[in-house]
Amino acid sequence: MKSIALLRERATRVMPTGSHCPASGLWSPDSEPDAVQAFPEGHVLPAHNGMPTLWRRRPAGSASA
Repeated sequence: MKSIALLRERATRVMPTGSHCPASGLWSPDSEPDAVQAFPEGHVLPAHNGMPTLWRRRPAGSASA
């Protein structure tokens, strides 16, 4: 059974560069919201254009890129 902390982490919608992706899906950097990338759960979120950034999880069905 998953702990409450793990469930909260999966629900996290904003993660910084260098963090492990809490849930598979589409993510966008704060600096460029239209730059959508797909990351699997557990993947280390990269820098964007060589700079650390905050990554925001996109809602399902928002693949406009």
